[in-house]
Amino acid sequence: MSQNPLRVIINIDGGARGNPGPAGAGVVIRTADDNTTIHASGKFLGKATNNIAEYSALLAGMEAAAKLNATELEILSDSELLVKQMNGEYRVKNEGLRPLFERANVLIGQFNSCTIKHIGREENTVADGLVNRAINLGRDVEE
Repeated sequence: MSQNPLRVIINIDGGARGNPGPAGAGVVIRTADDNTTIHASGKFLGKATNNIAEYSALLAGMEAAAKLNATELEILSDSELLVKQMNGEYRVKNEGLRPLFERANVLIGQFNSCTIKHIGREENTVADGLVNRAINLGRDVEE
């Protein structure tokens, strides 16, 4: 018996205070069918740059989607750099980002489809809130 495809929308955000500084990653996963939130978490990263935090959120989102047996992902990020790098419009010049970029490309292969789109910050407030909660508390958070 084949499993029904699970299409999800994943909002991701990463942030660092100080760049580098205390950093966090936020992930919100909703079903594409009815917009129900099925996962929301913030990850405390310790000291990191903003771009590493954004990529950490991307990886956390894809790993959480895999655990939920999602088959089709639509990833929404307010990081223009991450979106353009993942979509092949920009090269990855920063050596610190390269392993994260490569890991993300491996993870994409686990899903039937994966699109990554840029959104405005105002459309990413829930994921941003999880980033800030994780940084403020200095630990991972789940909702």
